[in-house]
Amino acid sequence: MAPASKLMSDTRSGSQTKDGGILWRGGYGACPGRRRMTDEFSRDFGPFRGRAWLNCAHQGPLPRLAAEEAREAVEWKVAPYELTSERFSGVPARLKSALARLVGASADEIILGNSASYGLHLLANGVPWCRGDEVLLVADDFPSDLLPWLRLERLGVRVRLIHPQKPLPDPDELRRAISSSTRLFCTTWVHSFSGFAADLDGLGSVCRQHNVRFIVNASQALGARPLDVRSVPLDAVISVGFKWLCGPYGTGFCWMKPDLLESLQYNQTYWVAEMTAEDLGRERSPVHLPEGPPRARTYDVFGTANFFNFKPWAASVEYLLKQDIDRIAIYDGQLVEQFIGGIDTKKYDLTSPASGPARSTIVFISHRDPGRNQEIQRKLRDAGIEVAYRKGQLRFSPHLYNTSADIEKALAVLNAR
Repeated sequence: MAPASKLMSDTRSGSQTKDGGILWRGGYGACPGRRRMTDEFSRDFGPFRGRAWLNCAHQGPLPRLAAEEAREAVEWKVAPYELTSERFSGVPARLKSALARLVGASADEIILGNSASYGLHLLANGVPWCRGDEVLLVADDFPSDLLPWLRLERLGVRVRLIHPQKPLPDPDELRRAISSSTRLFCTTWVHSFSGFAADLDGLGSVCRQHNVRFIVNASQALGARPLDVRSVPLDAVISVGFKWLCGPYGTGFCWMKPDLLESLQYNQTYWVAEMTAEDLGRERSPVHLPEGPPRARTYDVFGTANFFNFKPWAASVEYLLKQDIDRIAIYDGQLVEQFIGGIDTKKYDLTSPASGPARSTIVFISHRDPGRNQEIQRKLRDAGIEVAYRKGQLRFSPHLYNTSADIEKALAVLNAR
């Protein structure tokens, strides 16, 4: 899988991908006219019963094979003898392996959670803070990226908001915001309220230069954009599993650099992380803490044998990896390009980035009369097209399960109004 920095660079120059496609110069997507867009992924999802779900930024659908795995997990609980010790430990191990491949990490570096907030709270409550330390956040970021840190003000930690010119700061804005007290900067990768994508390489480099921890919530990007944590200057990546990773609700994970993980002072020790069911069958010995620094598994969410959620989620991540994230990014970019190119600009303003590395798979438009946007969302829903209404605008977020016909259907309703 190509690292995020490499793919972003290639999209700017229009380079050829390994499957023979061309990455469009304006951002994620195939060069118009070079290859005909196919809908090959859609057969692995649904049925959608004639509706177009253009709202992956809210929830991504389970692939069919993941739904089958969920049904199998239920059967394990119906007949508990099917839930063997091997399956009990194998479900989280399989998921960690898939997530590690997704971000270019090792399986023993993956922390399983139930949300993005889980990982963010591990950091907020685990980093050894001193009075006067400073945390930088983005003013209009999603609440989950703000709330865990705001509580630190009780400990004398200063939380300061950056008000960038665009939805997310560029490296120069971050550099100007950093002070001698700044210890950590947290941002989203793709902004939920604008579709704007952050420059991870640039922001991470600034953080490295100033010895500031760089924390990224990748919930609105992973699954639609490739990431290699070894190639991008990151200290931690957090993500939910139910959006672009097409997993069940109540799923998430965190990756941290080893030195950050070892520095945490968070009081959590989960017996399943240190023992097995077989250990309970042996002659009892005194319970003691493991030697050495905490490991990633130390901070796994309690109940890692959450087979109802983690078994289908592992299948979803494995499915995405099999399709190749680079290839998915190209396909998603084609859908975005088709949508942006088909909007009637006499009626609508495009408020998300039209091109370049800041463009993502989240597209915002607004009617020239913004007061009509909520009514238009209702008319789209009545026509079988599901989109979101956020910050007074219409948000479209297609993913690999969508087809060019879904986009045409949405455009027909929009442009007829």
